[in-house]
This record gives sequence, structure tokens and C-alpha cells, in this order.
Amino acid sequence: MSQLSQLKMQSDVDVVRPETEETTYVVIIGAGLAGIAAAIALKEDLNFDGFTIYEKSPDGVGGVWRDNTYPGCGSDVPGHWYSLSRAPNPHWASYYPAQGELQAYWDALWTRAGLRAHTRCGTEVVRATWDPAARTYAVELEDVASRARRTVVARVVINATGPFQASRVPEDLRAAAGVFAGESWHSARWRHDVPLAGKRVGVVGNGCSAAQFVPQISKDPSVEVINFCRSPQWYIPRFQFDYPSWAKWVFAHVPFAMWAYRAFLMGRADMVFMLFRQTESRYQRDARKGMTRYIKKMAPEKYHANLIPQFPPGCKRLIVDPGYLKCLHRPNVTLTFDAIDRILPRGVQLKTGEVVPLDVLIFGTGFSLMPPRLEIIGVGGLRLADYWKSKGGPEAYYGLAVPNFPNYFMLLGPNSAGGHASVIFIEEVQIQHTMQLIKPILAGKVRSVAVREEASAKYNSWLQARLARSVWNFCDSYYRREGTNGKIIATFPGTVSLFWWLARRPRYSDYEVVVSGEERWPRLKRVSTLLVVAVAVTLGVVRGNWVPNLG
Repeated sequence: MSQLSQLKMQSDVDVVRPETEETTYVVIIGAGLAGIAAAIALKEDLNFDGFTIYEKSPDGVGGVWRDNTYPGCGSDVPGHWYSLSRAPNPHWASYYPAQGELQAYWDALWTRAGLRAHTRCGTEVVRATWDPAARTYAVELEDVASRARRTVVARVVINATGPFQASRVPEDLRAAAGVFAGESWHSARWRHDVPLAGKRVGVVGNGCSAAQFVPQISKDPSVEVINFCRSPQWYIPRFQFDYPSWAKWVFAHVPFAMWAYRAFLMGRADMVFMLFRQTESRYQRDARKGMTRYIKKMAPEKYHANLIPQFPPGCKRLIVDPGYLKCLHRPNVTLTFDAIDRILPRGVQLKTGEVVPLDVLIFGTGFSLMPPRLEIIGVGGLRLADYWKSKGGPEAYYGLAVPNFPNYFMLLGPNSAGGHASVIFIEEVQIQHTMQLIKPILAGKVRSVAVREEASAKYNSWLQARLARSVWNFCDSYYRREGTNGKIIATFPGTVSLFWWLARRPRYSDYEVVVSGEERWPRLKRVSTLLVVAVAVTLGVVRGNWVPNLG
């Protein structure tokens, strides 16, 4: 038995609180969905409040749902699954919640958990450097307004910044964007102060964001929308509906009704993963035929040839169609797949030579998954960026831990997202894995834990072998590094149930542990594997006290 597995802690352990603002035990980077969920787990599962959340934005918490306020913005995952298992919401207004309702949900969780006192908005974490003697991180902070810097000390760093931070604009357009004399912005920084009525609006991109806001801005017949697309997308129908009051009452008052519904949503989504496994399966062929029929039914015939992709469904994120295809019938909407050659002061010039005059230019080009300027420095002065460069791109153990970076944990890190599922569930699994690892650290019984190089290499070898047989190899998407031959860095090659099963508890032999004492804690009672699976599938939860440790 490893030393760490012997150091299971009791829930009522006393922990040392930070003495000043310059000394803290846990730093959480980011006050988005993952950061809020991690902070709640620290308070409720470990009874620990010696942490601080540092949020770059001065505009509050909520991450992606705080930043993305474009018309029509909302989730393409059902709200009853796209929420914390420990904080279900019986009152979702509709099947797919809108941005405002999602932001209100997370803001309410943050407030109810008392996280306001733990959060420093307008403060960016720019560097975290491992001190091998003290076995702590020196975390360098920068005030966004004044650019003043200071340093705090952390025993544990949890990077909860998530993958969708940097707006993605194609390289050849980024440099020229400043040439445009009219108003321009990325969809993640929507300019609500700019009226679009009576204007010619150029929209670059046709992914999930553009598919949501193009139908909304084109409702006004005075707004002429020209949508510039680089590649086609696969669409599936969006069966949106409002929950009746009786259903909300059942979810709120009938025991296990909401959990059963959540489990149903999870199980149905996991079945969709068969679409991503390989391109020659019957499931893939049937899905391709069905989606092709849908595109032909909903979109104008003149666009069919360009709208139907040649790559397999799932290679790029499937778009749950919010009315995009139907809006292409509007006389004020034009779709073009002619590539943009350059941006002009009053419009764009296509590679065909045609000049398209524009008043407004909006980039609906998604996000980059590459890390921001945050610099993580581990054992021996190794930079995380250099380690990833040596591996041909970002990788981690369960998308969570990286060799040579003790006490540093990422949420929704490399290859942990699903192309079909709720990222909240994935983050909760990672958070509970992290809580089990850091519990003895916060009690002073263990000084540090770091995943072993051989364990990480073995896991990532298995992962890449499965990815090699998946549909994600057949196109360029944000799931991978730039180019169709780039390493797949975003997606996990399996169901969320499989991810939960693999990461539900630490395999302590995969970690290097530095111990600061000889205390031993009894092994937790074993629980039947069948029972664990039944509980997970039936309830669809990952909260710590629902996930027995089988070690």
C-alpha cells in the first residue's frame, strides 16, 4: 500500500488558515464555472476555507456565461445536466437554458456559498513558480487596472481558467482587423451599444456562436447579413421547449424525480458517443444520412452543395440548430463560402476579387484552446509550455495533473472534454479526484503529490491510440492543434461514464508523494463495484460523498 493511500483524512480535521492576504494555502485561478465548483467543494467536502479565487475580469464571476452575451446565446446541453450535481435546479425555464438564466444560476451559487469574500476580481495570475524547499508555489498576481504586481504563497494551485478564454480569429484576418474603419468585434465581446438596424453586417464564421446570433440579428429585415464561411458544419434539430409548471413542481418535490431525469439525459448523451468512435460504423452512416436530410429540408437548395460537409459528423462540434438553416431563406441573409482575401477600410475583398462593402464586421470564429500568458514553472525550473512542446502539444493525466508540477491541478485540461456531453460533469469528476489528493496536504500530513511521468505517459499513450481511430482526425477543428494533422488536445475518447470510472478516485501508485509525518489512516470500507456503477448511472452524480473510495 502506498503512503498516500494510508493518509486518508477525516472530515473534521483542523486546517491552518492563511495569516494574511499574502499567504494562502490554495489558489484557484478563475471564477468561472470550474472555479466556483472547486471552491464549493473545498468548503463543503473538506470544510476548508483557506483559499482565494483570482479572477482576471473586473466584471464579476461566471466565466463563459458572463462574457458571452450575444443575441440568442445559450447552452446546447440540457440545463438539468449542465449544472452541479450538488446544486440541482428544478426551475429551469426551458430544456436548453439561455445565457441570462445560466449566469444567474452560477452567480447565485457563488453568492450562496459565501464565495464573495474569497474572490478577487480584476486580478490576473501571471506566473506560478514551484519552490522545492518550501514545497509551495510563489504565485505572481497583476492588478488588471493598475498593472501593479504582488506575490502570494500557495500550497496548492487549481487552474480553473477553462479552455474558452482567448477569442480565436484566423491568423490572416487578425493582423488586418484594425484596418476596418467601421465597428468590429468578436462575438464573445458583443457591442450592445452599436445598433445594427439599417446596416450591412459581415459575419465571419458559422460555428456554434454564429449559428445562434445570425438568426437573431437577421430578424430585423433592415439588417443585411453577409455570412462568410470557411467550411461547412453538421447540424441536428434543436428540440427546445419550456418546462410546464407541473414538471417544475415534480422536480422540486418528488424525491429522486430530478435525479432520474438527469440520469436519463446523461445516459442518452453517452449513447451518442458511438458517433465519434469510427467513421465506417452503421451508426455513423445512418447519422450522416439523417443530418444530410435535415440540412436539405431546412436550408435553401442553392446552398446545399456548400452546406453539406465531406468530413464525418462529429469531427467538428455538432451544431444544435437554433434556426440558422431556416434563416438562410430570409432575403436579407446571404451565405458565401468564397474566402476572404483581405479586410478593407469599408468592407472585405474576397479571393475572387469581389469587394463586399460593410458597415459592421463581427467575428464568430470561436476560441483558441491554447493556454493564455499564464506561466507555470515546476520542478527544476521546467516551464509547462516547454514540457507540452516536448510532447507535441498539451497533455495531462486525466486532463488534470502533469509530471514535474506538484500540487498543480487543471480543470477541463487537455483531452478531458466530450464532444457530446456536459463539461460540468467532467469538471466535477476532476474536482473530486483533486479533493482526495489535496486533503492530506491541507492537513499538513503530506507536503506534495505529483503524477509520475510513466503513469502519465501510459495514460496518454492509451488515450492517443483510441483517438487515432476516432472521427476527430478527419478535419481541422478547435479540438486539435492548428492543421488537420495537429495533435488532438481537447476531447476524451470515450463516454463520460468511462471518464468517471477511470478518474473516480486516485490510483495512488501513479503519484509521487512527499510525506511530512508518519500518521496512518484506516482504509475506507470497500463497496461493491456493481453498487457504485448503479448509483452513478441512476443518480448521475459525482459529489464526493456519493463516490465511495474503493482503495
